[in-house]
Amino acid sequence: MKFDEAQARESETQAEGNEQYSLKYAVGAEDSTATTERTKAPTRSMMEAIVERGNMRLAYQRVIENKGAPGIDGLRVDELKDWLKQHWPAVRVALLKGSYLPQAVRAVSIAKPSGGTRTLGIPTVVDRLIQQAMLQVMGPHWEPHFSESSYGFRPKRSAQQAVKAAQAYIHAGKRYVVDMDLEKFFDRVNHDIVMSKVAYRVKDERVLQLIRRYLESGIMQEGVVTQRSEGTPQGGPLSPLLSNILLDTLDRELTKRGHMFCRYADDCNIYVASKAAAEHAMHSLTKFLKEALRLEVNRDKSACARPWERKFLGYSFTHHTKAKLKIAPESVQRLRESVRECCRRGRGRRLTSTINDLNQKLRGWMSYFRLTEVKGVLEELDGWIRRKLRCLLWRQWKRSFTRAKALMKRGQNERGAWTSATNGRGAWWNAGASHMNTAFAKSYFDRLDLCSLMDSHRRWQTQS
Repeated sequence: MKFDEAQARESETQAEGNEQYSLKYAVGAEDSTATTERTKAPTRSMMEAIVERGNMRLAYQRVIENKGAPGIDGLRVDELKDWLKQHWPAVRVALLKGSYLPQAVRAVSIAKPSGGTRTLGIPTVVDRLIQQAMLQVMGPHWEPHFSESSYGFRPKRSAQQAVKAAQAYIHAGKRYVVDMDLEKFFDRVNHDIVMSKVAYRVKDERVLQLIRRYLESGIMQEGVVTQRSEGTPQGGPLSPLLSNILLDTLDRELTKRGHMFCRYADDCNIYVASKAAAEHAMHSLTKFLKEALRLEVNRDKSACARPWERKFLGYSFTHHTKAKLKIAPESVQRLRESVRECCRRGRGRRLTSTINDLNQKLRGWMSYFRLTEVKGVLEELDGWIRRKLRCLLWRQWKRSFTRAKALMKRGQNERGAWTSATNGRGAWWNAGASHMNTAFAKSYFDRLDLCSLMDSHRRWQTQS
């Protein structure tokens, strides 16, 4: 990929042609915005920093590493390099002139863990590249000013840190939580409010115009482009930063009131000492969010309760004086559903292939939930997963002869093997029976390198 600055200083005729090219490929933005604001002289050179060669190279690397699906133009990540060699000079000139128009995002619906669907907006690969370059330049301007209690989408911060902070608040005697869920947050973001807050630190008119166009670019669903007057679709690199900029107003209000809180994106938990204080905070903050940010609190999903009655970022807590971290039941249930789906796909495959697929899920899941201090659920899940795999084997064998032969191969005597193979019971019952537990014990699955949640947790604890 070549971001040659010499190519940007081409003749005026070529620049005009490039500008027309960028307009030709734009979808969902107004031409008038690009033309009427074009002559304003920038007060700062943020756009020059964004398109600077080193910054663009870093943005390119990040986009390639993140992979991702193509946008509405069908351009894949692996095709981006060749596309940029041919078209980057035109795009760069359009960005510097303030005339670049983003394309519409592609709408994709995904299932939400709590039920229902969430709409993601997938920008084109080129727009993801530009947004990533903007994020790298804009992020450092805000990062030092964000609240210490904000953990989402920030460098060197994680969901695990937020959960540990919440546990510390509970240990400090804040044994009631205001669990606030913002209703359709990314769909309800007010563009004018966001832009007013971005303008505090961004003085380059070209950057402000480009952010506004990204907010207002259309969303394509079933071949139809719909214009947006509010909301910022999840999926672009810039959306998390814009959400943090907007919700920093909430963070400052909570800090001003002296509250102990943890916020991860739009997931905010406030810890107080009494039920009355929790109910007062819920009422006043609901009013504040509506008046200051035009955001609604989802009353069905929000509550004032004990921390162990709610979940936060997949975790929950025990009711002990020194509350322990545990995995929320909803998180355990989602893992079970994922394992079931993997085993259903594995009925016609070798067991080792199914285990390889399972290991990717189990290792990632255990890496996230490594902080849990309640281990019984891990041991229970390990036993349940092994039983699912034994059940898979029993179904694959199908005939009594095949089952008896397989059991004898695993060391069972002939009479016992035939008795077990012809017992007439279902696959799940047999998977938990002694003949299958003996023949396919934990050591058998260890040799196949099946990830054990309990063993993984011990290794995490040793390393920490």
